[in-house]
Amino acid sequence: MNNKAKISLGIFFIFLIVISFYRLDYYITKPGGTYDVSDFLSVQNGDVDDEGALYMTTVAMGRATILTYAMASVMDFYDIVKIKDVRQEEEDDEEYNVRQLKYMTDSQFSATYVAFKHAGLDYQVTYKGLYVLNVLAKGAADGYLKPGDEIVEADGKRIDSLETFREIITPKTNGDQIRLVVKRNEKLIDVTLDIKEIPGSDGRYGIGVTYSESKSIKTDPKVNVKTEDIGGPSAGLMFTLELLNQLIDEDITKGYNVAGTGEMFEDGTVGRIGGIEKKIVSADKKGVDIFFAPDDEITEAMLEYDPNIESNYETAKKTGEKIKANMKIVPVKTIDDALDYLEKLQPKN
Repeated sequence: MNNKAKISLGIFFIFLIVISFYRLDYYITKPGGTYDVSDFLSVQNGDVDDEGALYMTTVAMGRATILTYAMASVMDFYDIVKIKDVRQEEEDDEEYNVRQLKYMTDSQFSATYVAFKHAGLDYQVTYKGLYVLNVLAKGAADGYLKPGDEIVEADGKRIDSLETFREIITPKTNGDQIRLVVKRNEKLIDVTLDIKEIPGSDGRYGIGVTYSESKSIKTDPKVNVKTEDIGGPSAGLMFTLELLNQLIDEDITKGYNVAGTGEMFEDGTVGRIGGIEKKIVSADKKGVDIFFAPDDEITEAMLEYDPNIESNYETAKKTGEKIKANMKIVPVKTIDDALDYLEKLQPKN
């Protein structure tokens, strides 16, 4: 091989590396996997002798490269999404991942709470404090708190509700101090912060973090969960159904392969999620018989923001028709809607 050919080959390899690995300020989303929920959730001495199965569905997402951007531009059910439309303000990769994992933890909590309440079994809820999702740059907590921290005390008072923390923080103004006890990596640390104006808040004062409630639930029988690498809240409905299926003697699937999606709230409502069209594609490839889709209400405010918005169920139904899916797509507003539908099913075969 002469020098000219070697140079050309070298340039070609450099080009391949650039288009394959240079990251753009976009994410690519596409259909993910469809997984048996029983691989992730188990109830101690639970009923697992069932003919059917319950499946959770996922959306795959990764940072775009030149190559994947070009592929997504021409492929069905692949979307190119701006980073700012995925992350919250000032949120980096670590904080985004922390937030998604927290959503999954909350999903597990709500699913367990609703399932045990429906089954009439014992459970005990413990309020753990406030979970830090992200820390605003130049805010009072910048350099002191981290995503994943749990604020368990403030000014010597146990944080037993969101209202308790608000009662402590609301009267404070610029220059006041707040003494926190924070749980980090299973250890308690003391942190004292000087209250500052919250960046970008137009005059409001605080510690400059976004947070959510942190609760745990203790049950009898015990629930074991293995979802370390899965984020987001959308598996809540299917988690709840799987727990109920293991808690009671009957097979609620009636021998069918049942998939679905939707956030589960403590009152049993099934909430709207993103990427449902990709989940329909994934479930259909898996050979699912029935798919539960959130039949969420579209408000005037949502229509004002996006005049073309439609409910998860409407999108799911249109996608199913487009790909000629061989599964029944069922709208659900609550966990009871899903259970009632399954109850009325004739057993498969």
